[in-house]
This record gives sequence, structure tokens and C-alpha cells, in this order.
Amino acid sequence: MNLLESNLNLFLMLLSFAAGLLGVLFVVKYLHEQSLRSLTTSRSKIDWRRFGFAFLFWGIISSTMVLIDHYMYPEHYEFNFKLVPFLILAAIALVLVPLQTSFEEYLFRGYLMQGLGVLCKNKWVPLIVTSSLFGLLHIANPEIEKLGYILLVHYIGTGFFLGIITLMDEGLELALGFHAANNLFTALLVTADWTAFQTHSILRDVSDPDISNFEVFASVLIIYPILIFIFAKVYKWNNWKDKLAGSVTKDPVPTPSIAE
Repeated sequence: MNLLESNLNLFLMLLSFAAGLLGVLFVVKYLHEQSLRSLTTSRSKIDWRRFGFAFLFWGIISSTMVLIDHYMYPEHYEFNFKLVPFLILAAIALVLVPLQTSFEEYLFRGYLMQGLGVLCKNKWVPLIVTSSLFGLLHIANPEIEKLGYILLVHYIGTGFFLGIITLMDEGLELALGFHAANNLFTALLVTADWTAFQTHSILRDVSDPDISNFEVFASVLIIYPILIFIFAKVYKWNNWKDKLAGSVTKDPVPTPSIAE
């Protein structure tokens, strides 16, 4: 039973996010009469190649970073792999982790960002508000208790990163791919007793929980700007000022009709 306990807990936790995603899509479709495509992207159809690029790109980079850290500090890790629990974990994670991350993206970078844009008539207020809310949503994570509130800089910075690439690319595809890869590869590769995801991953981090201010700010001030630069080059982004701080002149979320 112990072998299945963490998988069951993970399944139940992720199931609530899947239900949340269905709730957001239900409201958007039946209350606002908006399609999934229009909530996702300004393009004529959802660009799954963008999703795949961001997913594979960040999945490879983040996995490589974990393996490098394991190579440099092998005493910080122990081999945690057990075939049957890992296969169960993989099945749960492959199905439900993308639903969990999609719920957060559609809620913050989709529904709330579009709605606030309509209310505020600009793009910079929704970017600041949704990014801050996204970061503060993680305040109850066990990582905050162990590492301190300084970690909120990373979570809020991640919100700004995801918001910026959404606005610049005029769609959620890159954010959806990045977020899914970040959580999925983490769940499968490494776990620790003090993290939000308790999984039967391949590795377990047994080091004392500790993080420097440099590590926190490096992700926000170094890694994310580099990723933005790469995405900008790949997808030829331009007109930065208007896309990040311009005015919103068209209502992207139709208001519900009222029967007379």
C-alpha cells in the first residue's frame, strides 16, 4: 500500500486541477460564448508545433540541469527508481500533469488576462496582476515553508515570464508547452520530502533544503531572459512596446447574451 500511497495522493491532487480546467472551459464556452481556440491563440487555429517546441526545448534543458547537478553533487541524491510505482506515476503524470498546468495557463494567461485587458483597456496591468497572483498562488507550497518567502520571487518571476511570452506570441501555446514540461519532467525525474510533488521519481533529493538569493534571482534575471530571447528569435517577435504595454481596443471575451 505504501508503494501506491504517493501515486494515489498525486492522482487526487491533480484530479482537482483537471476539474478546475473543465470549469474554466465551461464558463468560457457557455457563459462567454467563446471557443477554445479564441481563448488559446489569436491565430486561425491552435499551433501545436509551438507547444511541442516549448515542451521539448524546456524538457531537455531542465532534465539536463538536474543530471548535471546530480553529477556534480551525487551525495545530494539517492536512486529512487522502482519499476511498478514509476510506471503508475508515469501514467498519472502523462495524463494529468498537462491538465494541471493547462488549468493554470487558461485561468491566468487566458481567462483572467483577457478579462482584465477588457476592464483596464491595456495589457500591462493584466500582465502585472496575473503574474503576481500566479506567484502568490504558490505561497502554500511546502517549498515556501522550507526555503522561505524569497522563493516567491521565482514563482512571481515565472508568472511574468509566462505572461510575456503569451503576449509577445499572441497565444498560449508556448506557455502551455513550457509549463507542462517543467512540471512533468520534474515529477518523473526528482522528488524530495519537502516539495509539492511527492512522487516515485527516478531520483530523490536528500540534501538539506537550502537556496541562495543568487539561485532565486538567476532564474528570473538570467535564465528567463535568455529563453525569451531564444523564443523571440525563433518566432521573430517585434513591436514589443505595443504587445506588452499597448491598449486593448477589442473585447477578446464576448459578454454573455441576455435573452429579451
